[in-house]
Amino acid sequence: MDYQQAQNLTVRRRATPLPVKNYLPPLLDALDRPGRELRGMLVAGTNGKGSTCAFAVSGLAACGLRVGSMPGPHLQESTERIRVNNVPVSRSAYTAAYTEVDAAARRLSEPLDAPALRAAAAVVHYRRVGIDLAVMEASAGGRDTAVNSFDLGVKVITNVALDHTDMLGDTYAQIAWAKAGVVRDGDHVLLGDLPPEAEQMVRQVLDGHSGLTVWRLGEEIRVTAGTADAAPGAAYEAKAGDGPSSVAPAQRTVAQVTTPLGTHRDLPCPLRGAHQERNLALAVAGIDALRERGLVPDFTEDRLREGLAATTWPGRLELVRPARLDDWSGAVLLDGAHNPHSVATVVPEVRRIAGAGQAPVLVFAADETKASAEMLDELPAEWPLLVTRTGSLTAADPDRIARYAVDRPHTHRAPDVPAALRHAARLTGPGGLIVVIGSLALVGEARTLLGLPPG
Repeated sequence: MDYQQAQNLTVRRRATPLPVKNYLPPLLDALDRPGRELRGMLVAGTNGKGSTCAFAVSGLAACGLRVGSMPGPHLQESTERIRVNNVPVSRSAYTAAYTEVDAAARRLSEPLDAPALRAAAAVVHYRRVGIDLAVMEASAGGRDTAVNSFDLGVKVITNVALDHTDMLGDTYAQIAWAKAGVVRDGDHVLLGDLPPEAEQMVRQVLDGHSGLTVWRLGEEIRVTAGTADAAPGAAYEAKAGDGPSSVAPAQRTVAQVTTPLGTHRDLPCPLRGAHQERNLALAVAGIDALRERGLVPDFTEDRLREGLAATTWPGRLELVRPARLDDWSGAVLLDGAHNPHSVATVVPEVRRIAGAGQAPVLVFAADETKASAEMLDELPAEWPLLVTRTGSLTAADPDRIARYAVDRPHTHRAPDVPAALRHAARLTGPGGLIVVIGSLALVGEARTLLGLPPG
């Protein structure tokens, strides 16, 4: 099997989705149960999972641990889905893991889906290279997500919003029931911001378990944030074709996070947006929960700060400046907000970055299952909008999206992402700002076009 064949394994499975079910256990049995002794953190929720995992892995790695993670979806290359200490695996290691998984899958009569194959490949790789802890991101659901096959011990529910309603239900309570399904007896559970209806359902689910330790954001977990002078050389912006820029803003966000184990002061929060402070707090609380379980050695606060400061998470309010496309030069802000809640969350920071000058141009694409009309409602109506289609198998038709924007004064269409970015560059002119938002597939294609390496 070569790398392209390994990638195609999950593409074919995604194109023919199976009913919601966890298909992973029989595959793990066929592989001699890799991951059965894994401990660490499983992060579920509607939004913020990837950022919370990135913070947690950075902090744990700075404490001297080897940490496996498997975020999804990937932006530019499939290898992004299997990482050790936030570094994606090589193509050869990715191919080797999928070759082993495919051989086992062929011996089974039961159906398999893409999440099962991905999770199996990740833990096969971790068995080969050896890791100390795993930080795993649950897919759309929770209860039936593939990674819920692993008894990691610490469970995080970042938040609950209306998304994937076709699979999980169209109420906060139904979605919360699915997310809280990751919890097992004896777990250490961390809860983020939850709407009242979701919080009530999560509490009902937790009441059905024994031996839990529960820490809630705003109660056992508290976070306050401020600003401080940026350290020289801090990496906050991406520069096309050159990886992270060494040019830092004048100030950086610092947070104080308190858990039942103590207070962590002056923690850097290098990811943009007020919501990232909450994700940081959940990640730090997760590290404390693992420390309470004896899975994390004693560490100095300086080491924790150093790890958190190095956290990067491409495509989440990622500002590319300078950005170059053909003969155009300006700035591009990339965010994979892909549901109304996440769009509403990032818009204040998008407005702050845009400032009071010339209006930026919005480039928007979404998956056909997403609430595109509600997402567009959250975006500034006075900004020019360019709708397009990604190469995703489930991409929404831009003509259909454009019908939701009939009341916007300046709406344009483009057949694909390269055409959309070039059209946006003409609209905004030299030195202008383009805001790419609406799906992670859109962000990934835009990063590749701008010359940014996979991360």
